[in-house]
Amino acid sequence: MGVSLIDRHPVATLDLHGFSAIQAEPAVRNFVLVWQRRKPGSVLHVVTGKGRGSGGPPVLKPKVRLLLEGPLKSVVREWSKDLDDAGFLILLR
Repeated sequence: MGVSLIDRHPVATLDLHGFSAIQAEPAVRNFVLVWQRRKPGSVLHVVTGKGRGSGGPPVLKPKVRLLLEGPLKSVVREWSKDLDDAGFLILLR
């Protein structure tokens, strides 16, 4: 069996703490696309936080998940939650 994403060391991290959903979407898109061109096959870490600062249900975590499952699907081979359930590990194509 292969190495899980949790066991891989990310080449870069994007921390979205303090970002609104409107700001986070283009930041995540740009981060993933730039690294996919720069270092295909590598692992990225996107930190969303646990959503406790939202004043309601988490906002950033579902937004990033939708990006990974939709518009970014063509450049993302695999993704999983990180160990703290406060973000995502992303394996690029």
